[in-house]
Amino acid sequence: MSETKERIKTLILGSGPAGYTAAIYAARADLKPVIYTGMEPGGQLTTTTEVENFPGYPEGIDGPAMMVDLQKQAERFGTDVRIGMATAVNFSDEPGGIHEVTIDNNKVVEAESVIISTGATAKYLNIPSEQRLRGGGVSACAVCDGFFYKGQDVAIVGGGDTAAEEASYLSKICNKVTMLVRKDYLRASKAMQNRIMNIPNLDIRFNTEVDELLGEQVVEGLRMVNNQTGEKEEIEITGFFVAIGHKPNTEIFKGQLEMDQTGYIITRGKSTKTNKPGVFASGDVQDKEYRQAVTAAGTGCMAALDAERYLAEVETPEETTT
Repeated sequence: MSETKERIKTLILGSGPAGYTAAIYAARADLKPVIYTGMEPGGQLTTTTEVENFPGYPEGIDGPAMMVDLQKQAERFGTDVRIGMATAVNFSDEPGGIHEVTIDNNKVVEAESVIISTGATAKYLNIPSEQRLRGGGVSACAVCDGFFYKGQDVAIVGGGDTAAEEASYLSKICNKVTMLVRKDYLRASKAMQNRIMNIPNLDIRFNTEVDELLGEQVVEGLRMVNNQTGEKEEIEITGFFVAIGHKPNTEIFKGQLEMDQTGYIITRGKSTKTNKPGVFASGDVQDKEYRQAVTAAGTGCMAALDAERYLAEVETPEETTT
């Protein structure tokens, strides 16, 4: 395996609202940021058809279009946006130390500061039939794949804002949507609950869980079970959507950064500082409470400001030799 090295001032991992906002602020502060986009360039917003709650867009905006705008703004100030994913890290324990990040298993980037904005990915139920039928009717992104089930009967599992938003989207293009909610109430915001409760082709089933997905090669039906009565019922569907939460993309940072029990990076106080000097975390990778585009962008701004102040306080090896 050939290995090349590159020294940069500020490395940003991830290209969602947090990463791009960090890049905008870092570039304007002359931190010469380099972004590696990760596996999902643009982050989770690239799977959202309509963003209505981000300030500055009175008519709303298409999620992918919004991320293109953020990328262009970051590049306007000199951000170097690159396709690639961090596959290993070696963070320094010393203030002013150099952090090593391996990209795509073959390139080592030496960074004076690192901003982690790797976000989170969708969780699945992890039942055998769900895993077998992924790509055959099982999806974790209704707005990505819902079009393929236009005019058909589908089901979605989950009770939070994401599930409610995706159920609303599906109801506009599908014949019927069955929504399975494990508890006897929705966790979604009141505004989102009000939006979906009276949709005529949306059947919300409370206290209901998935017993089995039916079909060998593609989804043909769903057997659900009432977790209070034990009663089971089968319905015919062609698409099944999972919206039960997310897992932070922090696997490669284990053993290097302090995390909570679910893997979210722990930051210090109201800052984005991690336990490693010069390493900062922003967006959904450290936020399991709000998980909104606007809060992710806010912490991206904070991370860039924290990085700027950190770099101003330490002498880098190059500066000491000049």
